Amino acid sequence: MDLRVGDIVQTRKKHPCGSDRWEILRVGMDFRLRCLGCGRLILIPRLKAEKSIKKVEVKSP
Repeated sequence: MDLRVGDIVQTRKKHPCGSDRWEILRVGMDFRLRCLGCGRLILIPRLKAEKSIKKVEVKSP
């Protein structure tokens, strides 16, 4: 998957706050994502992140 910092992605499962949209803040072996509903930051492994992403909504330039 070609994901970059600043992309907005939609996940398969919803966050407990009800939002399923996330902004990518860091890429590498781990992804840092920020929930666009409540602002919560998470750090998850790349493999798990790529499996949970449904689609990329907004591509960063």
